[in-house]
Amino acid sequence: MTTSRDEGRRTLLLMRHAKSSWAAVGQSDFERPLAPRGERDAPRLGRWISENLDSPDCVVCSPARRAADTARLVLDAAGREDAEIVWDERIYGGGVRDLLTIVSELPNASTALLVGHYPGMWELTEFLSGSPVTPEPGQKPFPTAALAVLRTDLAWGRIAASSAELVTVVRPRLLD
Repeated sequence: MTTSRDEGRRTLLLMRHAKSSWAAVGQSDFERPLAPRGERDAPRLGRWISENLDSPDCVVCSPARRAADTARLVLDAAGREDAEIVWDERIYGGGVRDLLTIVSELPNASTALLVGHYPGMWELTEFLSGSPVTPEPGQKPFPTAALAVLRTDLAWGRIAASSAELVTVVRPRLLD
């Protein structure tokens, strides 16, 4: 039996950028860097990815500084410092419709990583899985550096509401 290039199991990793700094007065939201906690958390998620999942063959990221720095730290820690990152401005401030369009445009990759912002990454996770992201007591459902792992058998261009399985949401505080 042969399979087409569009068939097969796909993994979508949706990550919120790591903790950012508000220290610089007057700095634009787009230019905010990572805080020290973010600089520690992002590599932790990268190591978790390398130990538990196939390495992303496609990476799409918001060009906002905190997201870009998160993506680079995650990929370095996952052993993918050579990975090409596609910068997509639609992720910055994008809602479910914008993010779904980005996912539908992904190349034929078995594992794709999108790095973006709250609430977009959280809302897309719930939309694609058709199930709520349950937060830890006293926590946000999708804190900084949270990583949702979704799986689907559909081609990226066919993914829609409730068409993916939410495997897990990894939160940095739980990686000790």
